[in-house]
Amino acid sequence: MTVSLPLNGGCQCSALRYELSAAPLTLYACHCRNCQKQTGSAFVLSAIVPEAALTFIAGEPGKAEWASDAGNQRYGLFCKDCGSRIANGQTPSSGIFSLRAGTFDDTSWVRPVGHTWLKSAQSWMKFEKDDILCDTQPTDYGPFLERFRAFGIFAQ
Repeated sequence: MTVSLPLNGGCQCSALRYELSAAPLTLYACHCRNCQKQTGSAFVLSAIVPEAALTFIAGEPGKAEWASDAGNQRYGLFCKDCGSRIANGQTPSSGIFSLRAGTFDDTSWVRPVGHTWLKSAQSWMKFEKDDILCDTQPTDYGPFLERFRAFGIFAQ
């Protein structure tokens, strides 16, 4: 399967819509406690995207700030009407957003290359034998980027 750009997505009520003009750099599942609390689930699917490639085309996002499990200052962009989280960023800016992959209009291509923060993963989680697995925040995302490129989802 090959996916074309731009990608579109939005919140649950459609008041906040976005367009992504560049392919994600990678996609993984984060099992940290912050992500569990934000989603009310066991993990979140994070598409790592260039900050400059994300444009809100309808609505204005709200912003919430907190300290991550790794101790970084983070913020989240969400719909002020329905509360759906769209993306997380870092202060100071790292130039990337962690975009919630479940907010894409078409999620048929979404597949994580690995999992982070396994030390707080639910005990019932099962992983594929070739998944990249990290107990906490990885210091090297190179393997995540390589594996995602190897999926061949986006034309080079």
